Amino acid sequence: MIFLPNQPKQQQIEYEKFLKIAGCLSNLFSDSSVPYLYYRIAEKIFCKSFRAEDLSRSDVSADAKKDKLGIGLKTFLAGNLKTYQKVAEFNSDRSLYKNLTDENLVLKIAELRNARINFTEKAHGLENSIYHCVLRDKGRFLIFEEPMNKIEIGKIKNVKKNKGSISFQDGKDDYSFLVSKSTLTKRFITGSALHEFDVEILKDPLAELEKLLNIKGLEFESGAKIKQTVFLPLYGRKQTVFEKSGLNQWNAGGRPRDLNEVYIPIPSEIHHNFPKFFPDRDTPFTLKLPDGRQMQSKICQDNGKALMSYSNRELGQWILRDVLGLKEGELLTYDKLQTIGIDSVRIDKISDDQFEINFSATGSYDNFKENFNL
Repeated sequence: MIFLPNQPKQQQIEYEKFLKIAGCLSNLFSDSSVPYLYYRIAEKIFCKSFRAEDLSRSDVSADAKKDKLGIGLKTFLAGNLKTYQKVAEFNSDRSLYKNLTDENLVLKIAELRNARINFTEKAHGLENSIYHCVLRDKGRFLIFEEPMNKIEIGKIKNVKKNKGSISFQDGKDDYSFLVSKSTLTKRFITGSALHEFDVEILKDPLAELEKLLNIKGLEFESGAKIKQTVFLPLYGRKQTVFEKSGLNQWNAGGRPRDLNEVYIPIPSEIHHNFPKFFPDRDTPFTLKLPDGRQMQSKICQDNGKALMSYSNRELGQWILRDVLGLKEGELLTYDKLQTIGIDSVRIDKISDDQFEINFSATGSYDNFKENFNL
């Protein structure tokens, strides 16, 4: 599937214009004849030009979403047009593979990589995913796209240990896993560019910057304005998803329960340090899901320790079935969360009755606590 040629011509023109504007400022950062493009700026330009949803804050395999397509956005030097680039990082999963043989390590990394792509597509309602790359070459940018393939585990071959890395192939792509950095890289063969254009680098960008900032249409729309953000764990104490509470609440005793009845735990330190973040107990609010759907939700239980959907099965249907793919009656474990690289959710407050939820990488809640000294 190819993205760029299928977009409205005016949006393609706008995309090229904004990339040229970013590239022309390269002398603010280096003296190279190769235009510079910071990856965060590339993401913003892409999403603005093509009216795409920005997923870059969501710790998932795709950086943007347009309709049912996930897009991994990358920018790198053209080089010899067959360079290795980072596609995933597995620092938080080191315990799952650190004592494995080279062959078994490759199989585990492939499993983790595929699980993350599957999770991203389920969570955000995607049908396909691609890479969209902006290659930087002397005096120009080149645009290249290719499918975001899952690793063909049954076809893995040529596993070879090198100094500091393990390389392998699956019949479609070449990979290299950098052991010390816990990083998976993939070879991008980029000889067939979809589009390319020259970039004029300003000799004195500071002198021209004021003019540039006055160009109509340059300003970026921020979308929904986030008032405040908190992170919540998808587990209980000691990184355990308890068998009869939280996301396994459906398994608790005491009364008949729907197999999708769950809640997201809200630790007491969240209410203590952010007392006005959530509405009062049992007050309805709207929770926007990553796939764009909206779920009526509320804070429940003693001391407001639970985030639930207003229908006590809607949240579980989404997390357990639609996203994680668990069968009814199957317990969620921390190992399952670790496999797909998440153990937390990010809650963004838009207004007193409007919130957004996104999954976050393993360790996000712990990092949040540390940053705020909770």
